[in-house]
Amino acid sequence: MFRISKEFSFDMAHLLDGHDGKCKNLHGHTYKLQVELSGNLVQDGPKSGMVADFSEVKTVVKGLLLDHMDHAFIYDENSEREQKIARLLQELNSKTFALPCRSTAENMAHFMFTQLKQHSQLPISAIRLWETPTSFCEYRED
Repeated sequence: MFRISKEFSFDMAHLLDGHDGKCKNLHGHTYKLQVELSGNLVQDGPKSGMVADFSEVKTVVKGLLLDHMDHAFIYDENSEREQKIARLLQELNSKTFALPCRSTAENMAHFMFTQLKQHSQLPISAIRLWETPTSFCEYRED
């Protein structure tokens, strides 16, 4: 079995409502996202010798995730405080994206994994999401 990965970078603003540290305040990150795929090589046709075409991975990840999240305020749709900020930004024609959970690296990695698994044919095996150059989360289904 082979493992391949494609890396992406995107910028995002968020806050963690109820957090006991400085992340309770609105701030931003430049995230690095690594999408890992596992599988056997395609045996024939135009994709012969590949697990997946990297350009297809890029198209899928951008379409399902990054086009919506890059340069957006990501917010927890269950937080009244974060909803208020999102509504204000929407009134000002700013980009927002609602998550069904807090916008922690852990929750976002799980969300991304689930979106890609459910809405693509890619053999996703792991998501690695760096929130800072020295801090990342990995989610994989074992």
